[in-house]
Amino acid sequence: MSEAIHPSRLKLIEAALGLVREKGYAATTVDDICARSGVSKGSFFHHFKSKEELVIGTVDFWNRFTGEIFVSAPYRSMTDPRARLLAYVDFRLDILDRDVSEFTCLLGTLVQETYQTHPAIRGACDDGMSGHIAFLVEDVAAAKALYAPDADWTPESVGYFIQSVLQGAFIFAKAKNGADQARDSLRHLKAYLEYILPQP
Repeated sequence: MSEAIHPSRLKLIEAALGLVREKGYAATTVDDICARSGVSKGSFFHHFKSKEELVIGTVDFWNRFTGEIFVSAPYRSMTDPRARLLAYVDFRLDILDRDVSEFTCLLGTLVQETYQTHPAIRGACDDGMSGHIAFLVEDVAAAKALYAPDADWTPESVGYFIQSVLQGAFIFAKAKNGADQARDSLRHLKAYLEYILPQP
């Protein structure tokens, strides 16, 4: 991360990130966050007015952190956009080797729970997911121009489809407490992308 964050603030964000992915928003308390971070409650309220404000800050941190991961991933050096898109799915598959709480998406977890009760969190999650879709759409559009210029689908629709498969895969990983079904879903996603972007 290029922007410096106060050490106590960063500890609180990292604690919230882990706890919300493990337990959800409602089940995570300020006391939980302080206990895991080793930061006092007084320091918590020095940095954040509420748990909601902390979580919105955590979403922003997550968006910047994961954005840097994908921008700097090795597959980004590939010159062919179709190859980059397929390697993106492979990159996502490799991440599934971690614990479920480590590879599932903070934004997807939050928005399912808070979309009606916390509109500010919902909006922050939407911005983050839509931003990642826009990142994917650049490669989808470039690949479409080269491999399927006459196809009647839009790059945006494929970007949302990719994100929908990912979020659905994460839900089933949580339901099954394992990544087998998620791996199958991402393999089907890769096969679908190969189908709609046929090589000559």
